[in-house]
Amino acid sequence: MAVKSSSPGTPPTGGPTSETEFDHELVRRVQRGDSTAFDALVRKYQHRITSLIGRYIPDWSECQDVAQETFIRAYRALGNFRGDAQFYTWLHRIAVNTAKNHLVSQNRRPPTDDIDASDAEQFDTGARLRVTDTPEHELLRQEIERTVMRAVEALPEELRTAITLREMDGLSYDEIAERMACPIGTVRSRIFRAREAIDVQLEPLLDKTTRERARP
Repeated sequence: MAVKSSSPGTPPTGGPTSETEFDHELVRRVQRGDSTAFDALVRKYQHRITSLIGRYIPDWSECQDVAQETFIRAYRALGNFRGDAQFYTWLHRIAVNTAKNHLVSQNRRPPTDDIDASDAEQFDTGARLRVTDTPEHELLRQEIERTVMRAVEALPEELRTAITLREMDGLSYDEIAERMACPIGTVRSRIFRAREAIDVQLEPLLDKTTRERARP
């Protein structure tokens, strides 16, 4: 029987307490046939995986397709996961390999240096938005910054506080949960929803950035 939780990504009462243990418990539930546990893992990591893949594949829609393929491959391979590494480290490897294989299949050269998992842990939509230092690109960079600030300001207070503590102050999920006096699962949910709202506002600029990069 699947263990019910109060919200996706929230450890069940009396269950594992650390993030690693919680991930491993979700994996064990998937391996026992509880597909909803994998949905929780997808919701938890889809933003980080999409951001990681975006550093290999700047096109937004293409990046989303490769991220989806990453999770499909992870689901199929999950029976072989034994918990020797953190789940995100394992998922990170699958994402990098999937992105590189995709580039090869499109007759495009993958980068020679892989992105380290610890580096990829950082919220890195900005990596997909870096442009060269020309007057046009500087204006675009400023437009991106203004868009992010407006998107953050428009968030409900609890989402704005959570994303600010995570991305600007660099606090851990545990520290944010303590600061906001709420369960860590609630923190994850708020940060995910905040990132999702920001991404919606950034999508047109991501497309614009891709077009700028394609110019000779």
